[in-house]
Amino acid sequence: MAVQRSGSRDEGTPSATSTVQDLSNVNSSSIGIDVMPTVDAVHYERQDCKSLFFSTKSDQSVKAKCASGGETLHGLETARLGGRLRRSRFDKSSAVQCLVGILCFLTLVHWHLTPFSLDRLWLPRVGSGYKDASKDQCTSLSKPPVPSGRNSKQHTMNSTANVTLVPFTFQPLPLGSIQPRGWLASEMNLMADGLAGHEHDFYDIVSNSTWLGGESEYSPLNEGLPYWFNGLVPLAYGLDDSRLKGQVGQVIDYVLANQQSDGWLGPETDLSSRDLWGRFPLFLGMIQLAEADSGMATQLIPAMYRYVNLMHSYLQQGEAFGQIWGQARYADMIISLQWLYENYPQGNEATLLDSMQLLQSQGLDWASYFTEQNYLFNDLDTIDIAITTADFGFVHAVNSGQGLKTGAVDYRFTSNATLLQTTRDGVNWTFSYHGAASGTILGDERESGLAPTRGSELCTAVETMFSLSYLYQMMGDGSFADRCELAAFNALPVMLTPDNWAHQYIAEPNQPWSRPIDSSGLFWNVGSYGTTYGLQPNYPCCTVNHPQGYPKFLSASFVQVGQSGLAHALLSPARVSTTLPNGVGVTVICDTDYPFAGVLQYTINATDAFTFFMRIPQWSTSEAFTISMNGQAVQAATPDPHSGMISVSLQQGASALVLTLQPSIYVENRANSTVSIHHGSLLYALDVGETMQALEVSQQSGYGGPVPAQAHDYIMNSTLPWNFAIDPSTLTFHTNSSNSTSSGSDLPSPIWAPGAPPSWITAQACQIDWPIVHDVPAPVPLPGNRTCIAGAQEVILRPYGSLKLHMAEFPTVVFNSTSTR
Repeated sequence: MAVQRSGSRDEGTPSATSTVQDLSNVNSSSIGIDVMPTVDAVHYERQDCKSLFFSTKSDQSVKAKCASGGETLHGLETARLGGRLRRSRFDKSSAVQCLVGILCFLTLVHWHLTPFSLDRLWLPRVGSGYKDASKDQCTSLSKPPVPSGRNSKQHTMNSTANVTLVPFTFQPLPLGSIQPRGWLASEMNLMADGLAGHEHDFYDIVSNSTWLGGESEYSPLNEGLPYWFNGLVPLAYGLDDSRLKGQVGQVIDYVLANQQSDGWLGPETDLSSRDLWGRFPLFLGMIQLAEADSGMATQLIPAMYRYVNLMHSYLQQGEAFGQIWGQARYADMIISLQWLYENYPQGNEATLLDSMQLLQSQGLDWASYFTEQNYLFNDLDTIDIAITTADFGFVHAVNSGQGLKTGAVDYRFTSNATLLQTTRDGVNWTFSYHGAASGTILGDERESGLAPTRGSELCTAVETMFSLSYLYQMMGDGSFADRCELAAFNALPVMLTPDNWAHQYIAEPNQPWSRPIDSSGLFWNVGSYGTTYGLQPNYPCCTVNHPQGYPKFLSASFVQVGQSGLAHALLSPARVSTTLPNGVGVTVICDTDYPFAGVLQYTINATDAFTFFMRIPQWSTSEAFTISMNGQAVQAATPDPHSGMISVSLQQGASALVLTLQPSIYVENRANSTVSIHHGSLLYALDVGETMQALEVSQQSGYGGPVPAQAHDYIMNSTLPWNFAIDPSTLTFHTNSSNSTSSGSDLPSPIWAPGAPPSWITAQACQIDWPIVHDVPAPVPLPGNRTCIAGAQEVILRPYGSLKLHMAEFPTVVFNSTSTR
């Protein structure tokens, strides 16, 4: 039997025992549970403007009517948030905003008539998300057009050099402390043996990067190598892989040896072409490397400070940002500055603090955007182009994923507690109004709404995972960890082929094939190959940025709690070895098939007594998990209502713990009266079968260089019907018995392959009339248009991450009744 998910945890009273306590005394100043808001009228599809943005160019007059707020607009429908009715913001358009929109439109027309140097790249439908500054004047302004108040932050020099940063709720461990086991080790080894581990060998944007004296870049931002470096460092040291460590060492040695005389890091020799953004992911990689290799720290820290001093001077002069990307993503650099401040201050505290304040004051004001008067709640296709253009820095989907953590990052050095609530609001609103059931943010470059025909970038998935893991470490809200796992076990793996040699640029929640499509009226800024799997489909950024996904998830999986505690924060098979601040040495081995099974077995050794914490996901309840210690059942306390943590007091020596979770099916209500089906942390989707045709890389990726034999582009087609409505009351969970109760069993490798996971769900369903528009399934038919065209039959749903072709949002039908819904 399926149950409706409530979205909140029962906060019952903790029942302490001699060995298991609550977490009420750990960072009790944190604010309470993050609860999903009620969303009961968020429609991604207009009623009378139905199929508007699937229409042809001859329908421009209709589009204009709908986009201007005519009475037929979905934009005039309302979406309830916490009991308050929201309306479209069309009425906020000013003459200045309209002028901005007109100028952007005229610029786009000019671009459309201008020959483009890279024939595989595309032009956007409206606005522009293309990242080349020379082509994107509307979204590459040094001070982007924003509504009044968005960039109202003021900077004042901090005269106190020795400010203590607000501590993390859960302190992250140094890179290298944690190694993967089980299926996660298999997946990370596939990464090492796949595209991520071989880009340095052949992929021009890495191997021939301008950062390494070469000639290859995909953008004047020069972000390609820094993106790759930021992901390869945790992959190399998470696996302790000597070959990958060699790649890391070769690259960083060259970058440091070629640091410019004024401290600049990077290939930009023309001072006017310098922009800070490309250094942000580089620094994230550098601080990870310094943690993992103390010998490298002696080389890295002086070079980092030479750059920081130069950056500080640019910030003081107001000349730091030539484009919007660094302004939107400034928190990534502040994370590195805070790491330097706490680990290697070396008398530079005042410069570091002032740089943080300058970055915040010159960056986009996410705290202001995450307010009811400024946030764009509606489907962005229904909002005036002048508004969405002005807000582009906030609504670019990758920016949005990165921006989620900004308030928490700023809180560390400002102590402004209001940032915590705007952060919670921002996360809740983003996923409520622009989120996919898989845990990522829907936005084919720019956010749209909730339609399962819209896409989401691979870059968005990995950046969202990083932000959510950071938020859990900083603020301790259990929902952040739940969301991180949801993205890690669904949104990320679905976009990679099982061998990890090919990936998508964007994935659609409802995608029964992966082939070139007519995307001109479908996506905001994605070309016809964007949903195919390949080396660099559509745009190269995801090729170099995706390797950070599982390695950073691994490095955030265990955290330190106070002076004498260690916690399993993101559940997965792993081994951690660390020394706690009180001097106790601890090694924990977790063997588990989670999220494919609910049993987690811990083998623990400690040099003295300490407290071990385990996170209970919010989809579980106090009645749905058990704990045993050294073979004896333990009465478990209610999980801490804020963090989801439970604690166990352990003595010196060896201990064995078993945590058994009992996930169940829950039905997530989505927009337009559709549903998605979950079991624990896994999203389940309709299995539509799959055929795969391998192509030469150049055929759709547009990559002209030599490639390894394993690298291919692919076209995939379904072999089974996809146009089903399901009866949720008939959902039944199945699993192979060897995987349902045991842990550490031999799961297939790769696990994210069709048919590989050990579980599936069956349901009764019927086919309905479901049109195909622009080469993809049209938005889910609205209630009243869901009549069965064939009899009931059993369908199979499998873990979404394993199905590269899938349908994950369903209309519903009730059998033994004449009604549909």
